[in-house]
Amino acid sequence: MTERKPIESWLTDMDGVLMHEGVPVPGADAFIKKLRDLGRPFLVLTNNSIYTARDLHARLNRIGLDVPVENIWTSALATATFLDTQHPGGTAYVIGEAGLTTALHDAGYVMTDADPDFVILGETRTYSFEALTKAIRLIDNGARFIATNPDNTGPSPQGALPATGSVAALITKATGKEPYFVGKPNPLMMRTGLNVIGAHSETSAMIGDRMDTDVLAGLEAGMETFLVLTGLTTKDDISQYPYRPTRIVESIADLVDLV
Repeated sequence: MTERKPIESWLTDMDGVLMHEGVPVPGADAFIKKLRDLGRPFLVLTNNSIYTARDLHARLNRIGLDVPVENIWTSALATATFLDTQHPGGTAYVIGEAGLTTALHDAGYVMTDADPDFVILGETRTYSFEALTKAIRLIDNGARFIATNPDNTGPSPQGALPATGSVAALITKATGKEPYFVGKPNPLMMRTGLNVIGAHSETSAMIGDRMDTDVLAGLEAGMETFLVLTGLTTKDDISQYPYRPTRIVESIADLVDLV
């Protein structure tokens, strides 16, 4: 087996790796600090498209994790980057929050419900039946269907919430049209993220807490992968998958010395 090159750049998921239920994971602050002190290229990733990078910077800062805005990469930013390369200056009907609409505006997109090029679906705190009906009719009339990520549920203090994947399934059932999902596990999100920090997959690693998104996306993007057990995945879950991470660790604290 060919020996891999040393890791020079790091991509890490946010929820379940750096923080859990709003509380920083022990060792996350030391990991981020060492990356910054050594000038290592890195990105903090999230499939959640609700928040802007500035929002997430403030959220992380409040719990003691100093992550610059330019080191945060969301599925909304990945979606806007993808659309800018595929169809620059297009129009879209958007179901989502500020994280998604801001990213699309910054990419030069116009939001409209009048014959848009795309229907773009992301997370929102309140999915409107009226908005979903409009999206279905626009797709029936020829708009192409894009979704920020395939996550079926999201967390809340009260339990699971329907997320982009499950709402996309509703639209697909009504239209017969499958969306193109940009976020993890699509390696496109990882590769565009690597481009943002000028990194190469051969010398990069992905840290995540989920086998079906983080590890799979990192694997398909050609990176080393580290699974932490501070989030959704347990050791017993790993054997269910036909692939494995490069390494399994208890938490991100175990990776500080690798930076």
